[in-house]
Amino acid sequence: MSITAETAKQHANDPAVLCCRAEEGTVLEPANFEDPAIFPDLIDSGLLNVDGALKLGQVLNGSKLTKTVDSLTPITADIVDKYDADEVAEEEAPVAEAEEAPAAVATPVAPVAAAAGTIKLHIGEGKNIDIELPAGLGGGVVAPAQAVATATPAVAAAPVEEHTETVLREMTRKHYKINKVVLGDETKIEGDTLYVRKSAATEGAEAQKLVQSLELSLITPDNYHVYTETVMDIQPIATKADSDMGLGEGVTQVLDGVVMVVTGVTEEGVQVGEFGSSEGYIDENMMWGRPGAVDKGEIMIVAHAVIDNLKNMERPGPIAVHTAVDHVVSEIREAMRRDLKDVTPSEEQTLKQTRHPGKKKVVIVKEIMGQGAMHDNFLFPNDPVGVLGAKPNVDLGNVPVMANPLEVLDGCIHALTCIGPASKEMSRHYWREPLVVEAVHDEDIDVVGVIFVGSPQANSDKFYVSRRLGQMVESMGVDGAFVTTEGFGNNHVDFTSHIEQIGKRGIPVVGFSFCAVQGALVTGNKYCDAMIDNNKSMSGIENEVLACNTLCTEDAIRGLAMLKAKMAGEEIKAPERAYNVNVKNNNVELIEKATGNKIDLVENEQSLPISEKRKEKYD
Repeated sequence: MSITAETAKQHANDPAVLCCRAEEGTVLEPANFEDPAIFPDLIDSGLLNVDGALKLGQVLNGSKLTKTVDSLTPITADIVDKYDADEVAEEEAPVAEAEEAPAAVATPVAPVAAAAGTIKLHIGEGKNIDIELPAGLGGGVVAPAQAVATATPAVAAAPVEEHTETVLREMTRKHYKINKVVLGDETKIEGDTLYVRKSAATEGAEAQKLVQSLELSLITPDNYHVYTETVMDIQPIATKADSDMGLGEGVTQVLDGVVMVVTGVTEEGVQVGEFGSSEGYIDENMMWGRPGAVDKGEIMIVAHAVIDNLKNMERPGPIAVHTAVDHVVSEIREAMRRDLKDVTPSEEQTLKQTRHPGKKKVVIVKEIMGQGAMHDNFLFPNDPVGVLGAKPNVDLGNVPVMANPLEVLDGCIHALTCIGPASKEMSRHYWREPLVVEAVHDEDIDVVGVIFVGSPQANSDKFYVSRRLGQMVESMGVDGAFVTTEGFGNNHVDFTSHIEQIGKRGIPVVGFSFCAVQGALVTGNKYCDAMIDNNKSMSGIENEVLACNTLCTEDAIRGLAMLKAKMAGEEIKAPERAYNVNVKNNNVELIEKATGNKIDLVENEQSLPISEKRKEKYD
């Protein structure tokens, strides 16, 4: 892959290696050279030896080839007519390039702001670097696991005038505890018992041509060791108390202690999943307590669907399943509005979207699946995580759609996607989205909103959507942005393009994705220099354990520290070439030391009883 003049300047001190065959007499220019970012892998594989190679800066001054040479040939003194022996480019601070590299980069740490003076940190690993930063900037230092890079102190900004916080909107959640669920002949709520009409599932299936059957069952806390087919979705059960109120406002009634779990197979028993599936004993194949998963102590209403053969990899199949299940949930919502009208809730929460004038303005961008097939999501239903009134993001062209934080936390996304289970963000994940929760409660930044953008199949569509996103973010006048994605592989093309379209407009960006060993970025650019790896699995793979590698609170905290550092002008250390969990662990420790707050890390799959599937995978 040839490089640009800008890239050549950045890599002036790296070896000069031809990307393509070049004829005798060719005057060398940047387009003749391979990107140095991929050299380490080529050297490791034995395809490249750069011993004796001249540097790019030495041969991009009119040097001409004296013989015809093939691709991946290092430029040495004997094959050019001249070179600049004295040309030495000024070394620049390292900038991460994500091409062919995992996204396990170091997380800068935001020190606690002091009242006056400076903040001093000493890092005793590597080169014993002492760093002093102006107090109150919210900037940070970089500490990768194996090598430590000096963070360039940012110039202190002029004091910002204090402004009063502004509450844009409020929403109330009224919680009602359910301790027992009964499948019977009527849907109603009496005390702490939820009764669900079993025949509602049959009606839901009969209304969907592709659904052969839909059956309800219960999994209760006294026995979680129950076999299920692959989990397509986990949903909260909630409704708007007033049907005229939209998501993110008014009162939302929530049933605690119970969730809806959607599973599915075809008539031939093929799991409704793509890159892996989570069938098996649910206590062995799901990470408890993840934002999108089930919490221990909760009752699961399992809605199991059987659909027509070959419809598991086409949009209509999963859509039909979710629509049939929503027929059941809609009946529960009607019972909630009717039977809980005069009942005192067990808990009441007030959620607020608060703006912080004078603070750094930040936008959260969440890339959601939209490739078609089973890659789809419903946006903005009438009720939390509903179907009625919602629009599929595929049908909207996957273009960016703006939401406010309270809409997100009120179930504005109904997740239809059936990708690899370990990194899948289920409907409940958005209901409890950690990055949104942490960001809106961070008084050091001003969250302007959340943008959902789909991930189309064709590259031309990906870049079309990405350009629209870049323009939208630019028009908002923000100081920083987060970009998140679930899954890995095809969607990394537009994920990295989103980061580029925002970054090239001078806006600092931090990306979140599962990468580790198996999901390393398939492409990248110079703006992919600040990444949070969501991996939690011991082996760094898609282990088919539900919700294992999704974005959690610990990731949101690291991302906020990193973005504050970037907005303060700090440098981000380039990633190590191979995934190393110590990068994350070392930086978590630094954040804890700097803030004085303990960061609770979630468990990995080793905390679960090992399933037969994982035994085979590890063997």
